[in-house]
Amino acid sequence: MFATGIENSIPTINNGRTRIDQMEKCGHYKHWRTDFELLKELDLQVLRYGPPLHTTFVGPGRYDWSFADLTLCELERLNVIPIIDLCHFGVPDWIGNFQNPDFPELFATYAEAFAERYPWVQLYTPINEMFICATFSAAYGWWNEQLSSDTAFITALKHLVKANVLAMERILKVRPDAIFVQSESSEYFHAENPSAIKPAEIMNARRFLSLDLNYGRRVDSEMYEFLMDNGMTRDEYHFFLTRSSLRHHCIMGNDYYVTNEHRVRADGSTTAAGDVFGYDEITRQYYDRYRLPVMHTETNLMEGPNGDEAVNWLWKQWANVLRVRNTGVPIVGFTWYSLTDQVDWDVALREENNRVTPVGLYDLDRNIRPVGRCYKQLIDDWCDVLPAQSVCLTVPVSRPQDYDEAPVRRHRERMRRMRKQETKEDSRHAEAKPSRPSVDEVA
Repeated sequence: MFATGIENSIPTINNGRTRIDQMEKCGHYKHWRTDFELLKELDLQVLRYGPPLHTTFVGPGRYDWSFADLTLCELERLNVIPIIDLCHFGVPDWIGNFQNPDFPELFATYAEAFAERYPWVQLYTPINEMFICATFSAAYGWWNEQLSSDTAFITALKHLVKANVLAMERILKVRPDAIFVQSESSEYFHAENPSAIKPAEIMNARRFLSLDLNYGRRVDSEMYEFLMDNGMTRDEYHFFLTRSSLRHHCIMGNDYYVTNEHRVRADGSTTAAGDVFGYDEITRQYYDRYRLPVMHTETNLMEGPNGDEAVNWLWKQWANVLRVRNTGVPIVGFTWYSLTDQVDWDVALREENNRVTPVGLYDLDRNIRPVGRCYKQLIDDWCDVLPAQSVCLTVPVSRPQDYDEAPVRRHRERMRRMRKQETKEDSRHAEAKPSRPSVDEVA
């Protein structure tokens, strides 16, 4: 699946007083019809997309679907396959931020209401980059709650992942053949010197926390203590272990940028390392841990003074995708993110400068960039070759207009029966949970 996305980040800064809405900054609210037409120009059939959560989810059990109805009905008409991104770095003002313990259940009700309104949608990213969201909001102090402590980080992380898990459960009640493309940042921390080995090891363990919890994988002993020491309860931890069957409905989305690798100093501080290992090596580390199908769900690079920087980065990322695939990892898609340029991502949305970040396939006047032309050519070159040579799984994705076709209905019914059995097994697991951590949990 070749894909792009409409950038829909909505974090707040200035202690919640300023909302950074990328759909507004990038002109999507005004130019959404044009943006969708550009997909056809590129021959792209998959789009990471989601309505703005802060204006759609207006209160408990209250929704304003007006913009979502316009845009999603058009995507359905165009027969574009959306990967619906329900929460991207921010929540509505009335929820507050990710420290709110009510967020998981509130978000799950929103996800279920969305699935009921748009039953033809099959692919979802309930919550985008949970690790990054918790880190930037509650460890670095940049967004939303703007806190900087381990306890705030764990609080945000457990709420984000619980919300994601509950949303998957609720969506599957409505669409039992739903597939979750969990877009998450793939990170690596390099020790700068021998004294930095220990802090780098801790960071390299911490990078897996969101996906460990999301997929019901037991964490190692050091991370278990980190979770417990910073506010996660035993019952909260076991909640995630009893939802492990959800992973059967998941594709692991790995996001990779030139900023995803870090040099670690002895004092634990970090600087950018550039692409030392690259997407290939780091993705194989994540795959070896979770053994799930993979999709490259985000990458980009700013077009610089030479005009070919993004083009060369696209080539490098695609070479890495082919390398991952050729080593036997079931990789099912690639994404250049996003369709258009973004705004203020040069400072990670920490400031409202209204400065264009030239990373799109198109600029904000909707003129194609060199990387857009190269991506179009890449799709044309490879779209017919990969299926014939694929060593990957076949992903059972149906097009929007096939929702009511008999084979799709039969597949949904099979998945409904399978999900009922999974739920029974999860219930038995929950009833058999130990009252205290087992040796395996902390080994």
